[in-house]
Amino acid sequence: MNDVARVAGVSVSTVSHVINGTRRVDPETEQVVRLAIASAGYIPNSLARSLARSTTSTIGVAISTFANHYFSEIVRAIDTACGKAGLMMLFADTHDDPEQELRVVQAFHQRRVDGILMAPTNDGALRSLKYLEANQIPAVLVDHLLPTPFDQVGVENTEAMQSLVAHLIGHGHSRIGYLSGAQWNSTSGERLAGYRRALAAAGVAIDERLVACGESSVEPARLAVHALLALPDRPSAIVSGNNLMTLGAMRALKEAGVAIPGEIAFAGFDDLDWADLYSPSLTVTAQPLEDIGARAVSLLIRRIREPDAARSVVRMPAAMRIRRSCGCP
Repeated sequence: MNDVARVAGVSVSTVSHVINGTRRVDPETEQVVRLAIASAGYIPNSLARSLARSTTSTIGVAISTFANHYFSEIVRAIDTACGKAGLMMLFADTHDDPEQELRVVQAFHQRRVDGILMAPTNDGALRSLKYLEANQIPAVLVDHLLPTPFDQVGVENTEAMQSLVAHLIGHGHSRIGYLSGAQWNSTSGERLAGYRRALAAAGVAIDERLVACGESSVEPARLAVHALLALPDRPSAIVSGNNLMTLGAMRALKEAGVAIPGEIAFAGFDDLDWADLYSPSLTVTAQPLEDIGARAVSLLIRRIREPDAARSVVRMPAAMRIRRSCGCP
């Protein structure tokens, strides 16, 4: 900054005012200063300015399994909301690995982010959550909701899955196979509870053989569907607990030559870009991904500004998109 002031023939304080916009500077003088900045190759140190204010206007986003379209859409929504709020977003993939998650959280802390948005690795996230709490880092949990003191935002998993299964029951199905997600995942547990609740509400006995673990992934789900099809009294309908398992289920049903919905009806949790293009189009439960991302940023901004505010847990409704795979015309 001293070099810029010398080239422009002005004081260092004048250069500072031009860079930071902290005081009006004569237009001609401002132009001279900006030319001096360009000629000197000077890059204003925004980090230094933010350090003086004890903020960086940056938030860290630690999301597991970025390869999943669901999370990529949430990250996109978070980035959009950050832009509107004048914040920068730093992103790191935790790969559902508790050790990687802790490293990411620590790295964000070292870079002095103002707060962190995290889709935790559930039980394995304990160390990360303890680190956040011990260092008083403002944080909001997204999607995987846990019994913690942190603000959280996610979808009404149990209610949404109950409605989806009830829709199939309304079509006359009583033997409904269910592809459950990874057992360590709290979201998977909530959706499985919705499946069970729908059957119980309809007076349908639960056959545990119809509950298959698809591990929240494509290939395990494909194998799980083949196992369901091998049952002597196979299901007349199948419900998938997430978008990746839906893809695995579609592969298995195609490999087995099963007609949808003629032989087996199908419905899945999470909408997909191709769900309405598939033949037949897929009935799904769609999450409000943009709203989830925007609300997460809003909650984090509030927590940064009001560290002592009451804890907030937001459950957002999902929307059923009825298409043809369930048997609807």
